[in-house]
Amino acid sequence: MATFELYRRSTIGMCLTETLDDMVQNGTLSPELAFQVLVQFDKSMTEALETKVKSKVTIKGHLHTYRFCDNVWTFILQDAMFKNEDAQETVGRVKIVACDSKLLTQ
Repeated sequence: MATFELYRRSTIGMCLTETLDDMVQNGTLSPELAFQVLVQFDKSMTEALETKVKSKVTIKGHLHTYRFCDNVWTFILQDAMFKNEDAQETVGRVKIVACDSKLLTQ
């Protein structure tokens, strides 16, 4: 299964990367094993989002910037409102990065 390394830039991905870097620096973990952990993280995030997440969210906001480069869309929204059937949350500024999942099967 091909995966995107996109999730490594999420909060949990950055914390994992930082922790793995510390473990490699301390000699607790080899760089090869740390890399294998990151690859497994990429696979697990992709699988979890495909199979476990069933809810839908509506996003409304002011489109500040958009970009399409290398089959990746990037949107920056201001005053974005995220709404699902249970809750609603407004965020001052949000960056959304969207990749075509069909690219994973190529």
